Amino acid sequence: MMPAIGALVPTARLPIPHRHRRNAVGRRFSISPSPPPPKIKLRKYVGCLVSCFSSSSIPPSETEDRSSRRGIDRPGVFDDLFLHLFRKKMVQETGWESEKPGYNGLIEVANRLTIGRSNSEANQASVRILRSLFPPLLLELYRILIAPLAQGKVAAIMVARVTALSCKWLMGPCEVNSVPLPDGTSLKSGVFVERCKYLEESKCVGICINTCKLPTQTFFKDYMGVPLLMEPNFTDYSCQFKFGVAPPQPEMDSALKEPCLEICPHANRRGKAGVIQNDIPKCPKA
Repeated sequence: MMPAIGALVPTARLPIPHRHRRNAVGRRFSISPSPPPPKIKLRKYVGCLVSCFSSSSIPPSETEDRSSRRGIDRPGVFDDLFLHLFRKKMVQETGWESEKPGYNGLIEVANRLTIGRSNSEANQASVRILRSLFPPLLLELYRILIAPLAQGKVAAIMVARVTALSCKWLMGPCEVNSVPLPDGTSLKSGVFVERCKYLEESKCVGICINTCKLPTQTFFKDYMGVPLLMEPNFTDYSCQFKFGVAPPQPEMDSALKEPCLEICPHANRRGKAGVIQNDIPKCPKA
């Protein structure tokens, strides 16, 4: 006698329609439905990532002017790292460390860089510091492969953007802008610093010239293949970077002939020594 077809097919066990199951002991327990995964707001997540790499964690509104925007600039996650690395390289060059923490200590080390050295020696020491911040192969490849592209315009635009993004911790709020080139065209290869923190804190034209302006121009031209002209304004402490523009000869550079700032500590020392400040043609450190 043939068995029924239904007997050959194993009966599927239907799930218990209740939210209760029994364990091996026979006790009943409840199974709660797993909660849905939390929703991640993409805009908020991207904003957090941007704030990690930018000194401006709060984007300014279109109605705010530069003065109000300066008030909301806050240090980014990597700013302290950049400050520590730069200060470490300066200490290695000078062989001296300040007891002051943070940016104030950095300014003291920068001032030490000019003590006991001629202007040329301070300039060369600052160039060595800048070179030590980059892998040598990276600088060489950039100079050989990137700098010649489009008559140097590609490299100039790139370094301008990187400078504006990565150097706010040192200089303060800055932005990329267009600058005139020697061929009569303009290019977005400039960086305008609203009020240079380095100049404002050092209070010295000579420190600005010999540990920032001249060595930075030399570094970009000789080791990255990008001409650079820096134009500091010693009245409002702003500074204009012009990547892709060669600097003039030293005797034609007006920044090298600037008189001392009224708050220059080196000029004040000379004044106390009996030298009238109005008779000083330029900063004694310049």
